[in-house]
Amino acid sequence: QVQLVESGGGLVQAGGSLRLSCAASGRTFSSYAMGWFRQAPGKEREFVAAISWSGGSTYYADSVKGRFTISRDNAKNTVYLQMNSLKPEDTAVYYCAADYAPDDRAPSEGIYEYDYWGQGTQVTVSS
Repeated sequence: QVQLVESGGGLVQAGGSLRLSCAASGRTFSSYAMGWFRQAPGKEREFVAAISWSGGSTYYADSVKGRFTISRDNAKNTVYLQMNSLKPEDTAVYYCAADYAPDDRAPSEGIYEYDYWGQGTQVTVSS
């Protein structure tokens, strides 16, 4: 089992920045690729960004490329999502998720690849 707890969400004006954190506990964090997803009201959960367990591979949704940066600190069992130049359409509940991937393969954007999920943190961007 892996327990994931997100933090760092909040209310920010358009053009502002937030940094989300996801703290993991349980099994060996460094065996897991990590992803960030989001879900806006009335919409399906969508992929945002992912990172391999070593941090050597990252992958972003086109909608956030160039604005968001995913990173991880395996010594702290934490993955981060730095969000810059926020837009109102970034408003959503943000979830982190863990995918068992000890072979350090490129991270997946597929929701069903991820085995464990956090409870989510709300991000609201005002115009």
